[in-house]
Amino acid sequence: MKPTLYQRITAPFVEPYVRYQHADILHATRLGTAVILALLVNKITNLPHGEWTTITVFIILGLLQYQGAIYTKAKERVIGTLLGIGTALGVLWFNQNAGAWLWVDYALIGLLSGIIGYLAVRQLGYTGLLTGITMLMIVSDLGNNSIGQDGIYRALNILLGTGISVAVTLILPLKSTLMWRFLLSSNLDACSSLYAGVGHHIDATDGVVDDSVQKLKPVALPVKEVPVDRALVTALQQINKRLLAVRPHIAATASESGIEKETLETIQRTHRNIIGTIDLLLSAAPRLANIEIDEENHVLLVHYQHELTQAMQHMAAVLRSPSDEVFRPITRIAVSEYPSVQHLAFEWQGYFWLTQTLQTQLQQLSDLLQTSKPHWFAASGLGYQRREQRRMKEQGGETDLHL
Repeated sequence: MKPTLYQRITAPFVEPYVRYQHADILHATRLGTAVILALLVNKITNLPHGEWTTITVFIILGLLQYQGAIYTKAKERVIGTLLGIGTALGVLWFNQNAGAWLWVDYALIGLLSGIIGYLAVRQLGYTGLLTGITMLMIVSDLGNNSIGQDGIYRALNILLGTGISVAVTLILPLKSTLMWRFLLSSNLDACSSLYAGVGHHIDATDGVVDDSVQKLKPVALPVKEVPVDRALVTALQQINKRLLAVRPHIAATASESGIEKETLETIQRTHRNIIGTIDLLLSAAPRLANIEIDEENHVLLVHYQHELTQAMQHMAAVLRSPSDEVFRPITRIAVSEYPSVQHLAFEWQGYFWLTQTLQTQLQQLSDLLQTSKPHWFAASGLGYQRREQRRMKEQGGETDLHL
């Protein structure tokens, strides 16, 4: 069923998968909205140094698109600002009540700065940096009372800007867990197409040679003269870009879903290994152009590749699905049950071995995703599940799970 014009316009606002596809535009829209709201808040509150509200909005939202990362940054900024205010008030109290020389106050500020810097490097990170900056905004000139007041106003505006940033993320939420799912799903789909392309490349330069072909082409071409399909290489580059794009979502997805970060790292590592194996298969395929393979093993290879291609497409569909689907076994084919493979040319044995390695890696990824599914499925949000299920029902129950 073809979507209406209204559905196409509203899709980025109500359908998370479409939102994922237009994330950059939605991020720009959300940032512009947040800046306008910050300016309005400045106008209403009329607090001194209101520019810090808009500056904070840009610092938090400028380079961050997804809720998990934004909430982490906002939390660090709030904690750092409050710790900085508390530390600065302590320094001001010491300055007013201890009656010490100015150099003692400066020594105290230097000591506190050193401690904050040490903790920032060791564990506090951005929180420690904000603590030191906020403290120095308030105590930078102990002899000038207006400096302390200005610093406190700046700190209050930072808190306001943080609140606005968090509030605006609720208007058009981009959850890291959903983005992680969709990126991984897109890559598995692309990997299935690339892997199918490897098979087509072999079939196009079929190594199953009969006598008539052998007479026309009695000498095998050198490996370096066998052309590599540039479209497949380009597809692999896009897959690697998406692989890198997954990395920033791991910490935020762990925070949103409760999945152990080590589990997500293992999923990412397996994801990377699958891409690496397909890359090796792509590199090996042209070498097989003129190496003979018997018909029986050729049929086995075609069936094997079809099974693995279907498996990747199924995993991608389950990751996208709003329903609580189950990852099915990858394939029941075992190369060890086909002793004839051991009698093939060395290059073909290597190709079968790589294909078997890909099967093992896909099964590992499937098992990891199935084990962690209760967490990432719940973290995607009930609203997403219900909207997608309703949309699929309205469109006649269309699904890509029945492969």
